[in-house]
Amino acid sequence: MRVIDIVRFNIQRKIVASQTVASWQNIPHVSYIFEPDVTDFIEKYNEFKKTLPEDLHITLNTVIVKAITEGLKAAPKMNAHLHYEPKLVRGKFTTYDNIDVSMPWILPNGEMMTINMRDMGNRSLTNITNYMKKTQARLEKTNLQEAMYQVSLDNTLQNLQKGRFVQSIARLIGSKTQKRHRVSPLKGDEKKAYDMIPDSEKITKHNLEPGTITISNVGALTRGNPGKIAMLMIIPPQVCAIGLGAVTKTPIVAQDENGKDYIKIAQILPMNICFDHRAMDFGDIKPFMDRLREIFDNPETLLVP
Repeated sequence: MRVIDIVRFNIQRKIVASQTVASWQNIPHVSYIFEPDVTDFIEKYNEFKKTLPEDLHITLNTVIVKAITEGLKAAPKMNAHLHYEPKLVRGKFTTYDNIDVSMPWILPNGEMMTINMRDMGNRSLTNITNYMKKTQARLEKTNLQEAMYQVSLDNTLQNLQKGRFVQSIARLIGSKTQKRHRVSPLKGDEKKAYDMIPDSEKITKHNLEPGTITISNVGALTRGNPGKIAMLMIIPPQVCAIGLGAVTKTPIVAQDENGKDYIKIAQILPMNICFDHRAMDFGDIKPFMDRLREIFDNPETLLVP
């Protein structure tokens, strides 16, 4: 068997691996695929786009994210953190007013970084659009390895404060020993030059803290390849993650004004809703789906710049 390549984990993959292990080892995931008909919604969105100023480009992704935040307001348990002690069977469930969305972004070099998009529930479509543009500009000035190193260092210090000495020491050993696995932050003039960039113009550890919920638009990457997200990782201490697939034309059964069934071609948005069964039951996400269906059936309520 011929080896093609060997790639050691960089700090980004180390953090992703750590989160993934913590998620799948500790969280009992429940996954539901929600498939709303967004045919009328997209038609109204296309009409809405024509009324906007030339310099304001509100994407369909932006509008759907806004719809999701409105749905979360109807199902506040989805926008929460859970802290659980299995040995004592003791937990604390904290819901939040602000909807801070952990959202994966593709970087110019092809790597991925999950950004905390804060207070998305109180932003207008124009504000969300400008916020995303600013985030993209900040990402272009960000050194991913340095930002991730600061997150890792902060996490290690928090573990030490919580008395998790073995885990903290193991992380330090893993990051500092053996040249092939060593994490190397910026140094010297390179570090000074990077530090000169204001925090407001680059991504910092503050922007990489866990949000209150994760929304991942996988459909943007899989467009043209029909499919659904069957399962999604919940990032602790969050209790819910939402994965969007690509809008797909699908034959469905509908009813005419006389109540007779007929087949029509509809545009369906496959949406995976994954939640932590320790914190919620299925009934807790039903208001979210009901609210989204209201919005998709009445797009005018949302399509306001």
